[in-house]
Amino acid sequence: MTEVWTKWEGVVINGAFPLRRFLSGSEHSGVFLTEYKAQNLPNAAIKIVPADPALTEAQLSHWKTAASLSHPHLIRLLAAGNCRLGGHPFLFVVMEYAEETLSQILPNRALTPDEVREMLLPTLDALAYLHRKNLVHCQLKPPNFLVIGDQLKLATDTIRPAGESTTSIAKYSLYDPPEAKNGRISAAGDIWALGITVVEALTQCPPAWTDERSETVSLPASLPPIFVATVRRCLSRNPADRPTATDLEAQIKRAPQASAVSIPQPVVHNPPKQRLLVPTIAVVLIILVAVWAGLRLFQSNRKSQQPASSTSQASSQQAAAPATASQNPESFISASPELSAPSSPSRPVSRQSDPAQPSADASPSVLHSEIPAVPRTASRTIRGHLYVAVRVTVDNSGNVVSETLENPGPSIYFARLATAAARKWKFAPTDNHVSRKWLLSFEFTRGGTTGHAANPR
Repeated sequence: MTEVWTKWEGVVINGAFPLRRFLSGSEHSGVFLTEYKAQNLPNAAIKIVPADPALTEAQLSHWKTAASLSHPHLIRLLAAGNCRLGGHPFLFVVMEYAEETLSQILPNRALTPDEVREMLLPTLDALAYLHRKNLVHCQLKPPNFLVIGDQLKLATDTIRPAGESTTSIAKYSLYDPPEAKNGRISAAGDIWALGITVVEALTQCPPAWTDERSETVSLPASLPPIFVATVRRCLSRNPADRPTATDLEAQIKRAPQASAVSIPQPVVHNPPKQRLLVPTIAVVLIILVAVWAGLRLFQSNRKSQQPASSTSQASSQQAAAPATASQNPESFISASPELSAPSSPSRPVSRQSDPAQPSADASPSVLHSEIPAVPRTASRTIRGHLYVAVRVTVDNSGNVVSETLENPGPSIYFARLATAAARKWKFAPTDNHVSRKWLLSFEFTRGGTTGHAANPR
């Protein structure tokens, strides 16, 4: 299908939306990078779908409804209409452009429990907003979890009124609840899809059932236990047994950071006096032993204490200094390489006294090095060291005139940050009018970002 859609690159839709680059597609839709001059947006996304005469008016009405919504975690729809490509009728919708989707992250690594918690809070807030308006998302799956900057947003071009017949929905998939085969869409269907997505985000594989009628879902062994009970509730075959978005949101907010989505357990009250007597005696004994040991240690130190010369004190302090440094827990922590690009060059990592500060290149040929500013929420997603290399062309005045990604790394978002920073580097001018090539390497870690320039081979 990629070959089918890419042939339309360069076409301008209705004289206003150029199809600059093919982004993604399927049998029933294609998404391209475009622009939206009406709001001075140099980058926007345009989705194109074949027009079904029986569903055209309903689809445009759904997009109009979605465009009227206002929520910080919903993608804004900017324009929609009819067009023709190759003599065939199509519908199009223009929306905010997202740098990355959850479906692009999961092939590289699974999310941590805390990351899923951070994903669920804005997701459930947006779902609760939709459900209060009697609207349903309909296709809550990894490609529709999008990232703009450091903010998570849900796609909105799939939103439908609750109660609509499922006959107009795309081909049935694992993310659709059992009742969707011969029924109507509902808010409970979104909760089913969310349960599937949570399992996939944490384990990189979806849950399974032995057969279509099986009541018990088979969950991957790698699913963290704190999520098991909630996932099973979300994946109940009876829609009435699934929790609401509001219930889940309140539950996650109550849960500790490292114990997100755990089901509250009943409080067991121990019988008084008899159960408390043994722990009380144990605590008293521990305190007495600690006091006795402290007195013995104090007396021992007083007996062994001898006057020391200033010279011996200085030498002992010098000897103790490296030992103290080696005992610093930070010096033993080596970052996990889960997000390192497979083709990243292996080179030593510079240790900075203040890891939160970015490090720039000190080469005499570099007059100014721009280091990407990474939001705190984005830096927390990094595991280990993430490398991005950008090849730039520099004119005789030292300005970058073009750039290409030499090594994009595993994340589109960080590759975009590196490319934007590379354009702002400044090099020493030269009398030679021949353009020069430089390779700019950026290293992203949780502690900070570094960058340096080298002559490419």
